[in-house]
Amino acid sequence: MKRMITKRLILFILLFLVSGCTVVIQKGRRSDIEKIQSLKTELEELKSTKELLESRLSKEIGEKQVSLKMEEKGLVITFVAEVLFDSGKAKLRRDSLPILDKVVRVLKEDVPENNIGIEGHTDNEPIKYSRWKSNWELSAHRALSVLHYLESKGIDPRRLSAIGYGEYRPVAPNDTPEHKQLNRRVEIVILPRSIKKIKEAPGNISEEKVYKEELK
Repeated sequence: MKRMITKRLILFILLFLVSGCTVVIQKGRRSDIEKIQSLKTELEELKSTKELLESRLSKEIGEKQVSLKMEEKGLVITFVAEVLFDSGKAKLRRDSLPILDKVVRVLKEDVPENNIGIEGHTDNEPIKYSRWKSNWELSAHRALSVLHYLESKGIDPRRLSAIGYGEYRPVAPNDTPEHKQLNRRVEIVILPRSIKKIKEAPGNISEEKVYKEELK
């Protein structure tokens, strides 16, 4: 019996020395735990940021000009398009700047290391009376207008990105004026710092699961 145990022990040590697999696996596990803990911390920070924005934008939220929501992509600040722009235009309305300044302050002081995505969206009404070729161009230029304003207020441009989705990512059916207004929007998305790592490793189920669970 002792001889059998000794042989097994020797075999285990040889496999350990030749492959080194056990060390790699253990390191990977510790690394995963650290990443998950880091992600939890970041999401808690975003939830705190959401509460802060809710306080500073309480008037605009009450008037349904702005809404806040934690989503898989991050903390989403949604502006009704008419709050920021005149119909068919991509130049920021002057009276919208104080509202954006409230967001800028939080982006600079409370989440200074998070990247920020700006997304433009429209309803499905075809462009008729403006210079834009399509809703894609309009939504993209609106997102860029917000991006350039954030940059002008001191946000590091390396943190910023902009994209226009046109009419193709609606949040409501385009069947009533009220629903179309919901679809005409600009979203400022505060991204978790770890989101890039998650997307680069889509097979890491544990991190994605934790990420989604923490949003609930």
